[in-house]
Amino acid sequence: MRDAFVSTLLEIAEKDSNVYLITGDLGFGILKPFWEKLPSQFLNLGIAEQNMTGFAAGMAMEGKIVFLYSIGNFPTLRCMEQIRNDCAYHQADVKIVSSGQGLDYGALGMSHHATEDIAMMRALPELTVMAPADISEVKYITRAIYKHKGTCYMRLGRKSDSLINHIIDDFQIGKAYQIKAGKGIAIFSTGAILMDVMDATELLNNNGIYPGIYAFPTIKPIDKTMIEACCGQYDLIVTVEEHNIAGGFGSAICEVVSGLLSYRPRILRIGIEDQYVSIVGSCEYLKACCKIDSAGIYQRIINFMQ
Repeated sequence: MRDAFVSTLLEIAEKDSNVYLITGDLGFGILKPFWEKLPSQFLNLGIAEQNMTGFAAGMAMEGKIVFLYSIGNFPTLRCMEQIRNDCAYHQADVKIVSSGQGLDYGALGMSHHATEDIAMMRALPELTVMAPADISEVKYITRAIYKHKGTCYMRLGRKSDSLINHIIDDFQIGKAYQIKAGKGIAIFSTGAILMDVMDATELLNNNGIYPGIYAFPTIKPIDKTMIEACCGQYDLIVTVEEHNIAGGFGSAICEVVSGLLSYRPRILRIGIEDQYVSIVGSCEYLKACCKIDSAGIYQRIINFMQ
């Protein structure tokens, strides 16, 4: 995903000299193609993310379109005051890009987890929140937030270089997409955890359960039209996210469903329970411990249905 983001941004920046990429002293292997070709549009502001965000807001006020890049929680949780007061409040063209969603940096411990970022970022007015499921969505989102006026957040998976076999002919911010039609159950997911959802669906299919699958690359603004349509079609909606269960993607879905005057299906939210993940290990190990890997998703759906 990181390579897809950098290559797409490089294509944009080569045509628009107002586009800048700023990093907080990391990602040089990934960012190398950009700073080699466009050194005058690249800045390394060191391990000072709050300063980096304020600096980007100032550049945006002068007509620049600024992309910030850092590890998951550092350009978000560490910089909430600057994002709120300097960027979002002024609708500044600052595009915050985090590498390492959820538990991607599990081996570095809780301080490097990005498991509350969706909840905090979507709580800010005038801020768009995006999470691509695969490298095709990364490219669509990068181009879309470049054109979108205002502050945006894109949450990348660190090692998620998969390509889901779906074609989006009309990608739009705020629109969800059906990956697979189903019966009885719909699974909504956001971000790279879609691969686990796909694997869990195969396990469900083997047990005679055929859920529909829907990808939500935009978390805010959420696609109310798609949610309402699915509520009229399915008896159970399952939301899946690599994020704390409180205030995240599943909460955004429930906010829409709670306001419906028509039929409301049952909802099962799958995510990290309201706790810190204090153990250390690979992302795959931690997801299994939190029961949000494919086996965990499958079992939680089975248990809920029983």
